[in-house]
Amino acid sequence: MNLSDKTALITGSSRGIGRAIALRLAEEGANVVVNFKVREKEASEVVSLIKAKGRKALSCQADVSNYDEVKDMVQEATKKLGPIDILVNNATVHRGGKVNKLSLADWDIVLKSCLYGAFHCCRCVVPSMLEREWGRIVNISSPVAEHGYPGDCAYGAAKAGLLGFTKSLARELGPHGITINVVMPGFVLTEMTKALTAKNIEAIKEGIPMGRPCEPEEVAEMVTFLVCKGAHITGSVHHVDGGIGI
Repeated sequence: MNLSDKTALITGSSRGIGRAIALRLAEEGANVVVNFKVREKEASEVVSLIKAKGRKALSCQADVSNYDEVKDMVQEATKKLGPIDILVNNATVHRGGKVNKLSLADWDIVLKSCLYGAFHCCRCVVPSMLEREWGRIVNISSPVAEHGYPGDCAYGAAKAGLLGFTKSLARELGPHGITINVVMPGFVLTEMTKALTAKNIEAIKEGIPMGRPCEPEEVAEMVTFLVCKGAHITGSVHHVDGGIGI
């Protein structure tokens, strides 16, 4: 499928996995809304790279945990680029800590950025997808959702919540030509994971059957496949993890 007549919104796309997805969908012809919360400079750089590919692009600042900000972002994007055809819920704030030490504020930040954020975005873009009876939604989860990790109760709960959210919404939207799936990257060296100690990073690498971390571009390839080729794939989970989840 050529995406030249489609508009994609990727949350948290000023860096890392979101950035790679934005650039890859642009290569397939999509016009792209680059969402960011604080990294305006990086978002502008992604917009410039997309425009250099001959596509339209727009950077939109919005905290996805805030419904009103998401609503305003979708309205602005629709006005300038057209209705959202493709939504990738990638944005998540990470806060770690053992359950007896994790602050209530940090728990809220993680759940609201990831799970509430996906709900807010879907609530705002699904109505126009229903009108046109076409849409592609991809939620970015994590192996922590299935296997857990010490000190990641909030992150694991949020990412696991995406699984149930996706499956239920797939049943709602399937009859209307809209697919929604989960992509579950393994260990990806991004700004978030680089905060780990070198010892922890090496220990994680040793647990990956394919012997190396996942690249953001490899996650973007799976997202692109689901968007372009996944017309009969919905409610499913797709691992891009080098076998770490086995």
